[in-house]
Amino acid sequence: MGGCPYTRATASAAAGDADTRTRDQRTGEWSPALEEEFGTAHSQYAELRQTNPFPWSEDFGGFWAATTYDDVVRVTQDERFITSVQNVVPHVPRSSRRPPLHFDPPEHTAYREAIDPVMRRGVVRTHEAAFRASAEEHVGAMLNRGGGDGIADFAAPFVVDCFAAYLGVPAELTRRVREIGVRYGFAIQDMDDPVIAECSAQLYEIAERLYHARLAQEPDPSLDLVASLHAAAQDPSNHITERTAIATIRQMIVAGMAAPQAVLGSCVVHLAGDPELQARLRAKPEDLPAAIEEFLRLHAPYRVFARTPREDVVVHGRLVREREPIALIYPSANRDPEVFHDPDEFVLHRRNNSHLAFGRGAHRCPAATMGRVELLIALETLLARTRSFELDGAVRMMNWLEYGPRTVPLRIDAA
Repeated sequence: MGGCPYTRATASAAAGDADTRTRDQRTGEWSPALEEEFGTAHSQYAELRQTNPFPWSEDFGGFWAATTYDDVVRVTQDERFITSVQNVVPHVPRSSRRPPLHFDPPEHTAYREAIDPVMRRGVVRTHEAAFRASAEEHVGAMLNRGGGDGIADFAAPFVVDCFAAYLGVPAELTRRVREIGVRYGFAIQDMDDPVIAECSAQLYEIAERLYHARLAQEPDPSLDLVASLHAAAQDPSNHITERTAIATIRQMIVAGMAAPQAVLGSCVVHLAGDPELQARLRAKPEDLPAAIEEFLRLHAPYRVFARTPREDVVVHGRLVREREPIALIYPSANRDPEVFHDPDEFVLHRRNNSHLAFGRGAHRCPAATMGRVELLIALETLLARTRSFELDGAVRMMNWLEYGPRTVPLRIDAA
Protein backbone atom coordinates (compact mmCIF):
# COMPACT_ATOMS: atom_id res chain seq x y z
CA MET A 1 0.00 0.00 0.00
CA GLY A 2 1.16 3.50 -0.73
CA GLY A 3 1.57 6.54 1.48
CA CYS A 4 -1.17 8.51 3.16
CA PRO A 5 -3.63 9.59 0.44
CA TYR A 6 -5.06 12.55 2.31
CA THR A 7 -3.95 15.49 4.39
CA ARG A 8 -5.46 18.45 6.18
CA ALA A 9 -6.41 21.10 3.61
CA THR A 10 -3.75 23.61 4.60
CA ALA A 11 -3.01 26.69 2.54
CA SER A 12 0.10 25.03 1.15
CA ALA A 13 -1.86 21.96 0.10
CA ALA A 14 -4.49 24.07 -1.57
CA ALA A 15 -1.75 25.94 -3.43
CA GLY A 16 0.00 22.75 -4.49
CA ASP A 17 -1.11 19.86 -6.67
CA ALA A 18 -4.50 19.32 -5.03
CA ASP A 19 -7.65 19.67 -7.13
CA THR A 20 -9.34 22.55 -5.29
CA ARG A 21 -12.39 23.09 -7.49
CA THR A 22 -15.66 23.81 -5.70
CA ARG A 23 -18.82 21.78 -6.17
CA ASP A 24 -20.15 24.35 -8.67
CA GLN A 25 -16.97 24.05 -10.72
CA ARG A 26 -16.88 20.25 -10.87
CA THR A 27 -18.53 18.05 -13.45
CA GLY A 28 -19.68 14.49 -12.90
CA GLU A 29 -16.95 11.91 -13.52
CA TRP A 30 -18.82 8.74 -12.68
CA SER A 31 -22.39 7.57 -12.30
CA PRO A 32 -23.21 4.38 -10.38
CA ALA A 33 -25.17 1.93 -12.48
CA LEU A 34 -28.60 1.25 -11.02
CA GLU A 35 -29.17 -1.67 -13.39
CA GLU A 36 -26.51 -4.37 -13.02
CA GLU A 37 -25.92 -8.01 -13.71
CA PHE A 38 -24.15 -10.20 -11.19
CA GLY A 39 -20.50 -9.11 -11.13
CA THR A 40 -20.70 -6.31 -13.69
CA ALA A 41 -20.07 -3.60 -11.08
CA HIS A 42 -16.60 -4.99 -10.47
CA SER A 43 -15.36 -4.28 -13.99
CA GLN A 44 -16.48 -0.68 -13.52
CA TYR A 45 -14.72 -0.45 -10.15
CA ALA A 46 -11.53 -1.92 -11.62
CA GLU A 47 -11.51 0.77 -14.31
CA LEU A 48 -12.07 3.49 -11.71
CA ARG A 49 -9.19 2.25 -9.54
CA GLN A 50 -6.91 2.49 -12.57
CA THR A 51 -8.09 5.77 -14.07
CA ASN A 52 -9.89 7.81 -11.40
CA PRO A 53 -9.83 6.13 -7.99
CA PHE A 54 -11.55 9.00 -6.17
CA PRO A 55 -14.22 10.28 -8.57
CA TRP A 56 -16.90 12.92 -8.05
CA SER A 57 -20.45 11.93 -8.97
CA GLU A 58 -23.33 14.33 -9.48
CA ASP A 59 -25.86 11.62 -8.64
CA PHE A 60 -27.89 11.73 -5.42
CA GLY A 61 -27.05 15.38 -4.82
CA GLY A 62 -23.32 14.93 -5.34
CA PHE A 63 -20.78 12.67 -3.59
CA TRP A 64 -17.23 11.36 -3.73
CA ALA A 65 -16.49 7.64 -4.12
CA ALA A 66 -13.56 5.97 -2.33
CA THR A 67 -12.69 2.90 -4.41
CA THR A 68 -9.25 1.84 -3.14
CA TYR A 69 -8.46 -0.19 -0.05
CA ASP A 70 -6.17 2.50 1.36
CA ASP A 71 -8.72 5.29 0.97
CA VAL A 72 -11.56 3.31 2.53
CA VAL A 73 -9.47 2.18 5.50
CA ARG A 74 -8.01 5.59 6.21
CA VAL A 75 -11.32 7.45 5.94
CA THR A 76 -13.06 4.99 8.28
CA GLN A 77 -10.29 5.25 10.85
CA ASP A 78 -9.88 9.05 10.87
CA GLU A 79 -12.03 10.81 13.47
CA ARG A 80 -12.32 13.85 11.21
CA PHE A 81 -14.75 11.86 9.03
CA ILE A 82 -18.13 11.50 10.73
CA THR A 83 -21.48 9.76 10.16
CA SER A 84 -23.86 12.06 12.01
CA VAL A 85 -24.21 14.50 9.07
CA GLN A 86 -24.87 11.89 6.39
CA ASN A 87 -24.27 8.18 6.85
CA VAL A 88 -25.45 6.85 3.47
CA VAL A 89 -25.56 7.92 -0.18
CA PRO A 90 -28.17 8.98 -1.15
CA HIS A 91 -28.99 11.03 1.93
CA VAL A 92 -32.17 9.84 3.64
CA PRO A 93 -33.85 12.64 5.62
CA ARG A 94 -34.75 11.56 9.15
CA SER A 95 -36.97 13.15 11.76
CA SER A 96 -34.30 12.19 14.28
CA ARG A 97 -30.97 10.39 14.35
CA ARG A 98 -31.11 6.62 14.70
CA PRO A 99 -28.71 5.15 17.23
CA PRO A 100 -26.10 3.87 17.02
CA LEU A 101 -25.52 4.29 13.28
CA HIS A 102 -26.07 8.05 13.17
CA PHE A 103 -23.90 8.83 16.21
CA ASP A 104 -20.17 9.43 16.37
CA PRO A 105 -17.83 8.82 19.31
CA PRO A 106 -18.11 9.54 22.16
CA GLU A 107 -21.94 9.27 21.89
CA HIS A 108 -21.60 6.18 19.73
CA THR A 109 -19.21 4.52 22.18
CA ALA A 110 -21.84 4.06 24.90
CA TYR A 111 -24.03 2.05 22.50
CA ARG A 112 -21.15 -0.15 21.40
CA GLU A 113 -20.24 -0.84 25.02
CA ALA A 114 -23.77 -2.19 25.47
CA ILE A 115 -24.00 -4.04 22.14
CA ASP A 116 -20.59 -5.62 21.60
CA PRO A 117 -20.48 -7.89 24.69
CA VAL A 118 -23.83 -9.54 23.89
CA MET A 119 -22.83 -10.19 20.27
CA ARG A 120 -19.71 -12.15 21.13
CA ARG A 121 -19.38 -15.68 19.78
CA GLY A 122 -20.28 -17.37 23.06
CA VAL A 123 -23.68 -15.65 23.08
CA VAL A 124 -24.41 -16.14 19.39
CA ARG A 125 -23.67 -19.86 19.62
CA THR A 126 -26.49 -20.35 22.12
CA HIS A 127 -28.89 -19.61 19.25
CA GLU A 128 -27.34 -21.96 16.69
CA ALA A 129 -30.07 -24.60 17.05
CA ALA A 130 -32.72 -22.04 16.11
CA PHE A 131 -30.62 -20.85 13.17
CA ARG A 132 -30.20 -24.41 11.94
CA ALA A 133 -33.91 -25.19 12.30
CA SER A 134 -34.73 -22.19 10.10
CA ALA A 135 -32.19 -23.23 7.44
CA GLU A 136 -33.59 -26.76 7.41
CA GLU A 137 -37.13 -25.43 7.08
CA HIS A 138 -36.42 -23.18 4.10
CA VAL A 139 -34.06 -25.54 2.25
CA GLY A 140 -36.54 -28.38 2.84
CA ALA A 141 -39.37 -26.35 1.35
CA MET A 142 -37.31 -25.65 -1.79
CA LEU A 143 -36.35 -29.31 -2.08
CA ASN A 144 -40.00 -30.31 -1.97
CA ARG A 145 -40.62 -28.06 -4.98
CA GLY A 146 -37.40 -28.94 -6.81
CA GLY A 147 -36.21 -25.35 -6.62
CA GLY A 148 -37.23 -21.84 -5.75
CA ASP A 149 -35.92 -18.32 -5.31
CA GLY A 150 -32.68 -18.29 -3.35
CA ILE A 151 -33.62 -14.90 -1.89
CA ALA A 152 -37.38 -14.87 -1.29
CA ASP A 153 -37.50 -18.56 -0.31
CA PHE A 154 -34.22 -18.86 1.54
CA ALA A 155 -31.87 -15.96 2.28
CA ALA A 156 -34.45 -13.30 3.19
CA PRO A 157 -36.63 -15.34 5.59
CA PHE A 158 -33.60 -17.15 7.04
CA VAL A 159 -31.77 -14.02 8.16
CA VAL A 160 -34.96 -12.57 9.63
CA ASP A 161 -35.54 -15.80 11.55
CA CYS A 162 -31.98 -15.70 12.89
CA PHE A 163 -32.20 -12.17 14.20
CA ALA A 164 -35.62 -12.81 15.67
CA ALA A 165 -34.22 -15.85 17.50
CA TYR A 166 -31.24 -13.84 18.72
CA LEU A 167 -33.46 -11.05 20.05
CA GLY A 168 -35.82 -13.48 21.72
CA VAL A 169 -38.84 -12.48 19.67
CA PRO A 170 -41.85 -14.51 20.89
CA ALA A 171 -43.02 -17.21 18.49
CA GLU A 172 -46.21 -15.35 17.59
CA LEU A 173 -44.17 -12.29 16.57
CA THR A 174 -41.54 -14.09 14.50
CA ARG A 175 -43.80 -14.57 11.47
CA ARG A 176 -44.83 -10.91 11.65
CA VAL A 177 -41.19 -9.77 11.84
CA ARG A 178 -40.39 -11.97 8.84
CA GLU A 179 -43.29 -10.60 6.81
CA ILE A 180 -42.54 -6.94 7.56
CA GLY A 181 -38.77 -7.38 7.37
CA VAL A 182 -38.83 -8.95 3.90
CA ARG A 183 -41.33 -6.34 2.68
CA TYR A 184 -39.19 -3.53 4.11
CA GLY A 185 -36.05 -4.88 2.43
CA PHE A 186 -37.65 -4.93 -1.00
CA ALA A 187 -39.22 -1.48 -0.47
CA ILE A 188 -35.73 -0.12 0.23
CA GLN A 189 -34.54 -1.60 -3.05
CA ASP A 190 -37.49 -0.07 -4.89
CA MET A 191 -37.00 3.27 -3.09
CA ASP A 192 -40.72 3.06 -2.33
CA ASP A 193 -40.94 5.81 0.30
CA PRO A 194 -44.56 5.19 1.44
CA VAL A 195 -43.94 1.48 2.04
CA ILE A 196 -40.57 2.22 3.67
CA ALA A 197 -42.26 4.63 6.08
CA GLU A 198 -45.07 2.19 6.82
CA CYS A 199 -42.74 -0.74 7.48
CA SER A 200 -40.32 1.41 9.47
CA ALA A 201 -43.11 2.48 11.81
CA GLN A 202 -44.24 -1.13 12.18
CA LEU A 203 -40.71 -2.25 12.99
CA TYR A 204 -40.43 0.43 15.66
CA GLU A 205 -43.71 -0.75 17.21
CA ILE A 206 -42.37 -4.32 17.22
CA ALA A 207 -39.10 -3.14 18.78
CA GLU A 208 -41.02 -1.32 21.51
CA ARG A 209 -43.22 -4.34 22.20
CA LEU A 210 -40.21 -6.63 22.24
CA TYR A 211 -38.29 -4.31 24.56
CA HIS A 212 -40.94 -4.42 27.26
CA ALA A 213 -41.68 -8.13 26.77
CA ARG A 214 -38.03 -9.06 27.18
CA LEU A 215 -37.58 -6.92 30.29
CA ALA A 216 -40.61 -8.58 31.87
CA GLN A 217 -38.67 -11.87 31.67
CA GLU A 218 -35.72 -10.32 33.54
CA PRO A 219 -33.03 -11.57 31.11
CA ASP A 220 -29.32 -11.54 31.90
CA PRO A 221 -27.76 -8.24 30.66
CA SER A 222 -24.56 -10.10 29.83
CA LEU A 223 -26.44 -12.34 27.37
CA ASP A 224 -29.40 -10.31 26.14
CA LEU A 225 -29.31 -7.25 23.87
CA VAL A 226 -32.46 -5.65 25.28
CA ALA A 227 -31.34 -6.12 28.87
CA SER A 228 -27.88 -4.76 28.11
CA LEU A 229 -29.28 -1.62 26.49
CA HIS A 230 -31.78 -1.18 29.32
CA ALA A 231 -28.97 -1.39 31.88
CA ALA A 232 -27.00 1.21 29.92
CA ALA A 233 -30.05 3.48 29.93
CA GLN A 234 -29.93 3.53 33.73
CA ASP A 235 -26.42 5.00 33.69
CA PRO A 236 -26.60 8.80 34.12
CA SER A 237 -23.11 9.22 32.64
CA ASN A 238 -24.37 8.55 29.09
CA HIS A 239 -27.31 9.87 27.07
CA ILE A 240 -28.95 6.49 26.36
CA THR A 241 -32.66 6.54 27.23
CA GLU A 242 -35.46 4.02 26.93
CA ARG A 243 -36.51 5.69 23.67
CA THR A 244 -33.04 5.50 22.13
CA ALA A 245 -32.60 1.94 23.40
CA ILE A 246 -35.80 0.93 21.58
CA ALA A 247 -34.65 2.82 18.48
CA THR A 248 -31.38 0.86 18.65
CA ILE A 249 -33.29 -2.43 18.69
CA ARG A 250 -35.25 -1.30 15.64
CA GLN A 251 -32.05 -0.30 13.83
CA MET A 252 -30.39 -3.59 14.72
CA ILE A 253 -33.35 -5.54 13.31
CA VAL A 254 -33.01 -3.69 9.99
CA ALA A 255 -29.23 -4.04 9.85
CA GLY A 256 -29.48 -7.69 10.84
CA MET A 257 -31.61 -8.41 7.79
CA ALA A 258 -30.07 -6.43 4.94
CA ALA A 259 -26.37 -7.27 4.69
CA PRO A 260 -26.57 -10.99 5.61
CA GLN A 261 -29.30 -11.46 3.00
CA ALA A 262 -27.18 -9.78 0.31
CA VAL A 263 -24.04 -11.80 1.10
CA LEU A 264 -25.87 -15.10 1.42
CA GLY A 265 -27.59 -14.47 -1.90
CA SER A 266 -24.23 -13.77 -3.54
CA CYS A 267 -22.78 -16.97 -2.03
CA VAL A 268 -25.65 -18.98 -3.50
CA VAL A 269 -25.14 -17.43 -6.95
CA HIS A 270 -21.38 -18.05 -6.79
CA LEU A 271 -21.83 -21.69 -5.79
CA ALA A 272 -24.62 -22.27 -8.31
CA GLY A 273 -22.15 -21.33 -11.05
CA ASP A 274 -19.27 -23.44 -9.69
CA PRO A 275 -20.22 -27.12 -9.36
CA GLU A 276 -16.60 -28.08 -8.63
CA LEU A 277 -16.52 -25.78 -5.58
CA GLN A 278 -19.89 -27.18 -4.48
CA ALA A 279 -18.49 -30.70 -4.65
CA ARG A 280 -15.31 -29.76 -2.80
CA LEU A 281 -17.18 -28.10 0.06
CA ARG A 282 -19.58 -31.04 0.34
CA ALA A 283 -16.62 -33.41 0.55
CA LYS A 284 -14.68 -31.15 2.95
CA PRO A 285 -17.15 -29.05 4.98
CA GLU A 286 -14.27 -28.07 7.26
CA ASP A 287 -13.19 -25.73 4.43
CA LEU A 288 -16.41 -23.74 4.66
CA PRO A 289 -15.11 -21.10 7.14
CA ALA A 290 -12.23 -20.26 4.78
CA ALA A 291 -14.61 -20.22 1.82
CA ILE A 292 -16.91 -17.83 3.67
CA GLU A 293 -14.06 -15.37 4.25
CA GLU A 294 -13.33 -15.40 0.53
CA PHE A 295 -17.03 -15.01 -0.30
CA LEU A 296 -17.13 -12.01 2.05
CA ARG A 297 -14.14 -10.48 0.28
CA LEU A 298 -15.51 -11.09 -3.22
CA HIS A 299 -19.10 -10.12 -2.47
CA ALA A 300 -19.02 -7.42 0.22
CA PRO A 301 -22.52 -5.89 0.37
CA TYR A 302 -21.92 -2.33 1.55
CA ARG A 303 -21.23 0.46 -0.92
CA VAL A 304 -23.39 3.36 0.25
CA PHE A 305 -22.13 3.91 3.80
CA ALA A 306 -20.73 7.42 3.87
CA ARG A 307 -18.51 9.69 5.90
CA THR A 308 -18.36 13.49 5.76
CA PRO A 309 -15.37 15.55 6.89
CA ARG A 310 -15.66 17.99 9.76
CA GLU A 311 -13.28 20.29 7.84
CA ASP A 312 -11.86 20.63 4.34
CA VAL A 313 -9.55 17.67 3.71
CA VAL A 314 -7.43 16.61 0.73
CA VAL A 315 -8.15 12.99 -0.22
CA HIS A 316 -6.21 11.34 -3.02
CA GLY A 317 -5.06 14.77 -4.18
CA ARG A 318 -8.57 16.20 -4.29
CA LEU A 319 -10.10 18.78 -1.98
CA VAL A 320 -13.14 17.40 -0.17
CA ARG A 321 -15.11 20.25 1.30
CA GLU A 322 -16.57 20.11 4.79
CA ARG A 323 -19.76 17.99 4.85
CA GLU A 324 -19.34 16.63 1.31
CA PRO A 325 -20.21 12.92 1.51
CA ILE A 326 -17.74 10.19 0.62
CA ALA A 327 -19.30 6.82 -0.28
CA LEU A 328 -17.13 3.93 0.87
CA ILE A 329 -17.15 1.38 -1.97
CA TYR A 330 -16.24 -1.72 0.04
CA PRO A 331 -16.80 -4.15 -2.87
CA SER A 332 -14.18 -2.23 -4.84
CA ALA A 333 -11.71 -1.97 -1.95
CA ASN A 334 -11.94 -5.72 -1.40
CA ARG A 335 -10.70 -6.34 -4.96
CA ASP A 336 -7.89 -3.80 -4.93
CA PRO A 337 -4.90 -5.49 -6.64
CA GLU A 338 -2.53 -3.42 -4.51
CA VAL A 339 -3.69 -5.53 -1.55
CA PHE A 340 -5.08 -8.79 -2.93
CA HIS A 341 -3.25 -10.99 -5.44
CA ASP A 342 -5.57 -12.16 -8.26
CA PRO A 343 -8.33 -10.07 -6.69
CA ASP A 344 -11.17 -11.33 -8.90
CA GLU A 345 -10.35 -15.00 -8.33
CA PHE A 346 -11.81 -17.22 -5.60
CA VAL A 347 -8.82 -18.45 -3.57
CA LEU A 348 -10.02 -20.87 -0.91
CA HIS A 349 -7.17 -20.49 1.56
CA ARG A 350 -6.11 -16.93 0.72
CA ARG A 351 -3.24 -15.68 2.86
CA ASN A 352 -3.69 -12.41 4.75
CA ASN A 353 -7.34 -12.06 3.74
CA SER A 354 -7.86 -8.77 5.56
CA HIS A 355 -11.09 -7.90 3.76
CA LEU A 356 -13.37 -5.02 4.66
CA ALA A 357 -16.75 -6.72 4.39
CA PHE A 358 -17.61 -5.70 7.96
CA GLY A 359 -16.07 -2.24 7.73
CA ARG A 360 -13.37 -0.70 9.90
CA GLY A 361 -13.09 1.87 12.64
CA ALA A 362 -15.68 2.87 15.22
CA HIS A 363 -18.60 1.74 13.06
CA ARG A 364 -17.25 -1.71 12.26
CA CYS A 365 -20.21 -4.10 12.13
CA PRO A 366 -20.98 -5.32 15.68
CA ALA A 367 -22.73 -8.40 14.27
CA ALA A 368 -19.72 -9.73 12.32
CA THR A 369 -19.59 -12.92 14.40
CA MET A 370 -23.29 -13.50 13.99
CA GLY A 371 -23.05 -12.93 10.24
CA ARG A 372 -20.33 -15.55 9.92
CA VAL A 373 -22.33 -18.07 11.95
CA GLU A 374 -25.43 -17.45 9.82
CA LEU A 375 -23.49 -17.96 6.60
CA LEU A 376 -21.86 -21.13 7.91
CA ILE A 377 -25.14 -22.73 8.98
CA ALA A 378 -27.02 -21.66 5.84
CA LEU A 379 -24.37 -22.96 3.44
CA GLU A 380 -23.73 -26.13 5.46
CA THR A 381 -27.43 -26.94 5.28
CA LEU A 382 -27.83 -26.09 1.60
CA LEU A 383 -24.80 -28.17 0.59
CA ALA A 384 -25.61 -31.11 2.86
CA ARG A 385 -29.24 -31.35 1.77
CA THR A 386 -28.51 -31.14 -1.97
CA ARG A 387 -26.62 -33.15 -4.53
CA SER A 388 -26.38 -30.10 -6.76
CA PHE A 389 -28.06 -26.78 -7.44
CA GLU A 390 -27.82 -24.43 -10.39
CA LEU A 391 -29.36 -21.26 -11.70
CA ASP A 392 -32.74 -21.69 -13.35
CA GLY A 393 -33.06 -18.25 -14.91
CA ALA A 394 -31.61 -14.78 -14.79
CA VAL A 395 -30.28 -13.34 -11.54
CA ARG A 396 -31.78 -9.95 -10.79
CA MET A 397 -29.58 -7.60 -8.80
CA MET A 398 -30.40 -5.11 -6.07
CA ASN A 399 -30.02 -1.45 -6.90
CA TRP A 400 -27.17 0.80 -5.79
CA LEU A 401 -28.13 0.63 -2.11
CA GLU A 402 -26.48 -2.76 -1.59
CA TYR A 403 -24.41 -5.13 -3.65
CA GLY A 404 -26.14 -8.48 -3.97
CA PRO A 405 -28.87 -10.35 -5.83
CA ARG A 406 -32.55 -9.60 -5.46
CA THR A 407 -33.79 -12.79 -7.10
CA VAL A 408 -31.91 -16.07 -7.61
CA PRO A 409 -33.99 -18.68 -9.46
CA LEU A 410 -32.67 -22.14 -8.56
CA ARG A 411 -33.10 -25.72 -9.71
CA ILE A 412 -32.15 -28.15 -6.95
CA ASP A 413 -31.44 -31.88 -6.81
CA ALA A 414 -31.84 -33.45 -3.39
CA ALA A 415 -28.99 -35.35 -1.79
